[in-house]
Amino acid sequence: MEVALLSFSSSLSPLCHQRISTLTHKTSNSPNYPRLPVIRSAVSRNKKEETVEAVKSHLENCHLLAAINYKGLTVKQFQDLRRTLPDTTKLIVAKNTLVFKAIEGTKWEALKPCMKGMNAWLFVQTDEIPSALKPYRSFQKERKLEDNDFAGAVFEGKFYAPDNFKVLETMPTRVEVYAKMLGALQSPAINLVTTLQAPAREVIMVLMAYIKKLEDESNA
Repeated sequence: MEVALLSFSSSLSPLCHQRISTLTHKTSNSPNYPRLPVIRSAVSRNKKEETVEAVKSHLENCHLLAAINYKGLTVKQFQDLRRTLPDTTKLIVAKNTLVFKAIEGTKWEALKPCMKGMNAWLFVQTDEIPSALKPYRSFQKERKLEDNDFAGAVFEGKFYAPDNFKVLETMPTRVEVYAKMLGALQSPAINLVTTLQAPAREVIMVLMAYIKKLEDESNA
């Protein structure tokens, strides 16, 4: 278009020549072209901010955050994995830099050693840690995904490396903890129950009822 305009303008007056020159300059520097990268940059920046906010949102009421090496997993495998997880866990894929931006300055920052490679992030929003981790272990074993192991996790502000995951996966459940407490209270060695006054005995009865409730929920 620029060549045609310049050729045509050779037979016109100087004033027309100047106007055509201005037109060709504006055409060749159309705002549509230089602004495209700016638009893409803005969209990219917005998506990054949304990811950071999503991570922060998942961290609310989160008891454990784990990184899983998902390199090599297919889309179908990832979708199948998500379907195996309980409602108390959330699994997302996000860049390490964005996740670290969300956790920086918080107790979750202890997960920094995992900020390398390709990670999926498991947010456990229950204090029943073993039962939350078990579905992934089962999935990993069934699909023979030995390389797609946990890269690390943070629980109660402490970092757990892959070789320390046994501690997390064998933690006692609430039912087991309360049962152990009740067993200690009922132990003949201390013979505490027989010497307790009525209000304290009522506390134990409430505790026993609560343990039964938890057991019923676990079996449901």
